[in-house]
Amino acid sequence: MIKTKYSFWLILILSLILTACGSRKYTVKSYSKASKAADAMANLKSKQLYRFITDWTGVKYRFGGLDKNGVDCSGFAFLLEKEIYGVTLPRISRDQANFVKRKNIDNLHEGDLVFFSFGGSDVDHVGVYLNNGFFVHASTTRGVIVDDLSLPAYQRVLVKSGSVN
Repeated sequence: MIKTKYSFWLILILSLILTACGSRKYTVKSYSKASKAADAMANLKSKQLYRFITDWTGVKYRFGGLDKNGVDCSGFAFLLEKEIYGVTLPRISRDQANFVKRKNIDNLHEGDLVFFSFGGSDVDHVGVYLNNGFFVHASTTRGVIVDDLSLPAYQRVLVKSGSVN
């Protein structure tokens, strides 16, 4: 009886330890991605850009939107470039892509634009480059968010990057 009782407690303790380790590993991995995005924000040269992004982070996506009730990707880039850099972009991402001077992705600087084609050959999405491979954009599913440009989902559809200057 005593031996059975000890075996039960030993199995229970080992189970708890193994479960805790498994949970911790997942949490650390998630924190690492968030940590890198936070580092990109912390390393922005323009504090005005930092405030703009934090003010808009989480605003929901709304096609054609241009305010805090909802904004689309080209609207977000339009507002950011105008307020932070004093540049008036065209309103549509495809036209914004034609407006910029092409630049290699390895030479991007804070405020440059990155363009994607999720639906074919035409540009249909835009984001604003930050630093260290991160950019900010209005995601159709997650709203305004800082994202990792090196993710395969973005690398496959990246079609152009450039500067408005």
